Amino acid sequence: MTTFLPKDLAEGLEQARKQRARKASRLRIEADGTSYPVLRRWQDGFSVEAELAPRLRGHVDLFEGSRFLATCLIVASAEEGGEMRYEFKRATPARDRAPLDFSQDEDAPVALIARPD
Repeated sequence: MTTFLPKDLAEGLEQARKQRARKASRLRIEADGTSYPVLRRWQDGFSVEAELAPRLRGHVDLFEGSRFLATCLIVASAEEGGEMRYEFKRATPARDRAPLDFSQDEDAPVALIARPD
């Protein structure tokens, strides 16, 4: 049995799927001062609506809401189903503190407690 949908109905379903994906995802990327909503994300890439984003390449920042997640180097890989897919060349997670330049013991004291006089 084959399923046939009229063109306008198929387009309406596709628009509804994209709108649901945009609302469900709080992820976004920022490139050159412009923000683009991320539709889907996987381990080595993500997708953005093809109509909204140009063929991005280079450095972008990845955010979840207002929280900075990572700085990424990307390349556009393919356009399919109205989505532009991008692959990570490098994705460096954001840190909340500066990296240490020495190794720290796991059982090192956290603080020094002074003796009461």
